[in-house]
Amino acid sequence: MLDTIRKFEVPEGVDLELRLAGPIIRINAWLIDFIIRSTIQVAAYFILIWLGTIGWGLILLTIFIVEWFYPVLFELYQGATPGKKILNLYVCHDDGTPVNWQSSMLRNLLRVADFLPFAYALGLLSMFINRDFKRLGDLAAGTVVVYRDNKNSEINVPSAEPIPLPLPLTITEQRSILDFAERNEFLSIPRQQELSNILTPLTGKQNDASVKELHKYANWLLKGQ
Repeated sequence: MLDTIRKFEVPEGVDLELRLAGPIIRINAWLIDFIIRSTIQVAAYFILIWLGTIGWGLILLTIFIVEWFYPVLFELYQGATPGKKILNLYVCHDDGTPVNWQSSMLRNLLRVADFLPFAYALGLLSMFINRDFKRLGDLAAGTVVVYRDNKNSEINVPSAEPIPLPLPLTITEQRSILDFAERNEFLSIPRQQELSNILTPLTGKQNDASVKELHKYANWLLKGQ
């Protein structure tokens, strides 16, 4: 059985996993998007055809925009086209970070090469022989198509007696404390201590004591104090 889980390590030392999407489900997503794009283009035709020569120009412009910028717009806005979103897929960089406009444009412009010699044959061949199911556009842009994580988005941190922060912190700093506590089970004890010691000026403690203090702050923040 093919292993479709790809692991990579983030700077915090945490191993994250991406479940890669194979050719079949991606073809289904493409078919959904094809229906949506075709509907938009047909609707534009019947609306604009009455404008004569100007209408034809607008129809061709609509076809061009929909074919080339439909996927880019949705990938930048929500990480996936409607077809991919319906099937719970997501486009990201190889390291799991969201795509930017450069990588999205590149992967979609190279659909022309993927289409050769007909019916996306070259793109499909590339996906079948590549362990990450990458078509040519993905190889060039450094992107992968993965399944979205459906795990409960509720924040879970180690239980501890909530205590207020000793001084006001920005939203970003508060979020960092919550992230640290939430990743507790994925971090080794030495790594927990190493990270918590960075905030010794805040906690006034070191090593295990500092870790426990941050857990108390996290529980206080979760209560919305």
